[in-house]
Amino acid sequence: MYMYVYPLVLASAFVFSRCDVRLPKPCGNIPSDMKCVRGGFFTMGSDHKNRNQKPSHMVYVDTFFMDTTEVTAQAYDSCVAAKKCPYQKTWYKGYSGPKQPKVGLSWNAANIYCRAHGKRLPTEAEWELAARGYDGDIYPWGNDPVSCKHAVIMDARGRGCGRKGFKPGKGVTWDVGSKAPGRFGLYDMIGNADEYVHDWYAVNYRQCGRNCRGINPKGPCEGRKRCSGHEKVVKGGSWYWGASHNYSSYRRSQNTRNSNPYHHFGFRCAADSSTKIDKLIIIMNDLLLAVFTRMGISDKKFYR
Repeated sequence: MYMYVYPLVLASAFVFSRCDVRLPKPCGNIPSDMKCVRGGFFTMGSDHKNRNQKPSHMVYVDTFFMDTTEVTAQAYDSCVAAKKCPYQKTWYKGYSGPKQPKVGLSWNAANIYCRAHGKRLPTEAEWELAARGYDGDIYPWGNDPVSCKHAVIMDARGRGCGRKGFKPGKGVTWDVGSKAPGRFGLYDMIGNADEYVHDWYAVNYRQCGRNCRGINPKGPCEGRKRCSGHEKVVKGGSWYWGASHNYSSYRRSQNTRNSNPYHHFGFRCAADSSTKIDKLIIIMNDLLLAVFTRMGISDKKFYR
């Protein structure tokens, strides 16, 4: 079927001369514990929030898979028992129930877990697309203000929507999936546990430059294993904070060892989609780029 659909889309692109046309890869076979986020353009960052989210800018992310929930303590402990993951102590009591998100681990340990399961940590752009969608909404459910109806956050009752933990005033995380899913069927993209992503952290997107723009951006140092002077990006807010930390473009940093200071950050994994027609789509997208460039209507800074 795709052999007929995609040439039709390509022809439409020529007719309407749209410089934002790019063909997304199909989802293919979706793993049972993941959801498909179909590729597309979206506005990343914000000009109206914290300075580290400026400037807002359009990027394109290819189709990918994202874990339906944050990785649980039970799942992580199973990886440790199988000797595929390093032991990571969660320092406070009440945060290690089998269905609670695994928190208090390092970025390094989260990365090892994802790799051990044939996955990887999502890029910041992938994570943000999964949270806010193609229209650049503030939250996974749209633009209605965040509350404990939607997410596990701090409200007037206290941290964790008022659920008491072992340590007074600290609250506690909830079992993953306790709130309704957001777009793409993903749970807890906002609140419950902050989530590590793959990218190194830049103080804002202007400093990051072209590595945070264009197609499938990977952040400073193009996502390489080492990036001197940089920490990792953490997304999504958590049970510990209120509305000021819990929205889709929110970002902060942490070192890869989760030390100085230690934080109760969590994570989820991502994976690339793969189908038999991926190569065809790549060729067609290259053709689109060539045609638009020849017509003088392509933003080379964006596409390159």
